[in-house]
Amino acid sequence: MLTITNKTNGKLPRLPFLKMKNKVLGERYELSLVCIGNKESQRLNKTYRGKNSPTNVLSFPLRKLEGEIFIDLKQSRADAPIFGYEYPKFIGLLFIHALYHLKGFVHGSKMEGKEAKLIKYFKI
Repeated sequence: MLTITNKTNGKLPRLPFLKMKNKVLGERYELSLVCIGNKESQRLNKTYRGKNSPTNVLSFPLRKLEGEIFIDLKQSRADAPIFGYEYPKFIGLLFIHALYHLKGFVHGSKMEGKEAKLIKYFKI
């Protein structure tokens, strides 16, 4: 199950979010994707990571088969060219990145390899 909530005026690109979620976390995993703005992103980032600035994506495991992903659409739009991506593809990359964090992966070559395979699979 995947629920998507957009709390912004920004537009979330049309991507196969459910298929990506199922590929990484499985069909039984209940995921909430919430699109937020800079103010909420900064508040969450400060509260949970101790960083007083907005960030493009945050993920929170809630239970064994349940989690949340927050994507700051405005920050993501600003960050996309810095990372060499068009905005829609960057949203897909951030979502995949967050999925692997929910799966238990930490930053490193193993996680990057998994992400690269999924990015290629979904042609992002």
